[in-house]
Amino acid sequence: MKKTAKKNVRETALELLTAIEKNQSYSNLLLNNAINKNELNAKDAALLTEITYGTLQRQMTLDYFLHPFIKNSKKLEGWVIQLLRLTVYQLVYLDKIPDHAALNEAVELAKKRGHKGIAGLVNGVLRNFQRSGVPSLDAIKDPIERISIETSHPIWLVKRWAEQLGLEKTREMCLLNLTAPLQTARVNTVKATREEVLKMLLDEGFEVEESPVLPVAIKCKRGNLARSNAFKEGYLTIQDESSMLAAYALGASQNETILDACAAPGGKSTHIAERMENSGTLVSLDLHEHKVKLISDNASRLGLANIRPKALDSRTVQDHFEAESFDRILLDAPCSGLGVMRRKPDMKYTKKEEDLTNLHNIQLNLLTAAAPLLKKGGILVYSTCTIDKEENEKTLEAFLQKHQDFEADAALKSRMPEAIKPLVTDFELQILPQDIGSDGFYIACLRKKVQ
Repeated sequence: MKKTAKKNVRETALELLTAIEKNQSYSNLLLNNAINKNELNAKDAALLTEITYGTLQRQMTLDYFLHPFIKNSKKLEGWVIQLLRLTVYQLVYLDKIPDHAALNEAVELAKKRGHKGIAGLVNGVLRNFQRSGVPSLDAIKDPIERISIETSHPIWLVKRWAEQLGLEKTREMCLLNLTAPLQTARVNTVKATREEVLKMLLDEGFEVEESPVLPVAIKCKRGNLARSNAFKEGYLTIQDESSMLAAYALGASQNETILDACAAPGGKSTHIAERMENSGTLVSLDLHEHKVKLISDNASRLGLANIRPKALDSRTVQDHFEAESFDRILLDAPCSGLGVMRRKPDMKYTKKEEDLTNLHNIQLNLLTAAAPLLKKGGILVYSTCTIDKEENEKTLEAFLQKHQDFEADAALKSRMPEAIKPLVTDFELQILPQDIGSDGFYIACLRKKVQ
C-alpha cells in the first residue's frame, strides 16, 4: 500500500514540474491544488513539496550535474528532463530516500509515460551519474558563473547583484534563497497580547516561539498556522516579518486618515488598522475587485472596522480624492518580487532584466499620482519586496528630483523595532534575506515639506 502513495508523490511532482515549466504557472498555487486534489497525508504532502520546490530551486545546478551524461538534451521531451532532474535531486540532496528506490521509480515512471526506449535512456543516464558521482564545481573559474551554477540563479541576476551588493553578500543571499522560509505570523494586538496568542497556539499543538526581531511576530516551527483556530478567530495574520516593518515605518496614530494605495490581500492594511486601534479611516485600494474582497475578508476576520476597501487603479487616485486629504500614505508598489524567491523558486527563470526597467516606470507613476493627496507635514512610505536598486533607490532618486516639496524623513529609525534600527540608513531600509532570515524588502520614508 505504501508503495503506491510514494509513487503517487513522484508522479505528481513530475506533473507539477512539467506544468510549471510549460505554462510558467505559479508553483505555490499548483502545489496546493495538487495536495488538496490528491488528498495527500501530511508526510506525503511534505515530500511532494520538498521534491517539487527542491528541483525547482536547484534546476540550473541539476542541469550542470546531468550535462556530461546526456548526449542531446534538446531532443528530449520536457517531462523526461524533469524526471531526470527530480531523480538527481533526490540522489544528491535527500538522505531519506534510498538511491535504488529513487532510480527504480524513475524507470517505472518513464515506462508508464513513455516507452521502453525512454525507460532505457533514463536508466542509463541515472546509473552513469550514480557511478561517476556528483560532478565538481571546481572547473568553473569565473566567480559570477560559479555562484550562478552553485546556487541556480540566472547569470544576469548574479552579475547585477554582484555589482550592487558585492560578491560575498550576493553569494550569501543566493544560498539562502535555496532554503525554505519559516512561517511567521503577526498578532492582532486589538484582540490579544503575543503571550496570549502563543499560549493558544501551543495549546492547539503548534510548535511556535516569539520572534526575537519584532514584538508582534510569532515564528512557527511546525504546523500551518492558517489552519489554527487562533487564525480563524482573528487573533493573527500570516505575514513575513520584513513586510510587517512597513506599518512601523508609516507610524500611524489614532484617528488619522490614511491611504494604502496597493493594498491586496491586506496584510499591511490590517496591520496599520490594528496600530490605529481600530480608529480613524484607512482607505485600502487595489486594482481588482476579487483582490479587494480579500482585504474585506481579512478585515472582518480580524474584527477591524476602520478599513474602507475600494477597487481602483492607483494611478487615477487624483480623480477620486481631494488634494492633501491624507495624513499618511503607504505605497507598497508592484515589483519584481526578487526578495521572495524562497517562496516562488520558479520566478528566477522567468524574470528578465528589462522587466525591472518597466517596473521602475510604473513605480514612479504611482508615486507621482499619490504625492498630491498627502497633507503638508505628512508621511509617505514607499516599499517593495525586492532588493534591486533600480526599483528601490533609483525610483526614489527620480521621484525626489521631480518633487522638491518632499524631503527624506530621518525619523524613520526612531519608529523601528530595536533589532532593525542598525539596518536603517537615513530614510531608507534595505533588508536582505540573510539579515533577519526574512524576505528581502525595501522601505523608504519621505515627508512632505510644510512650506
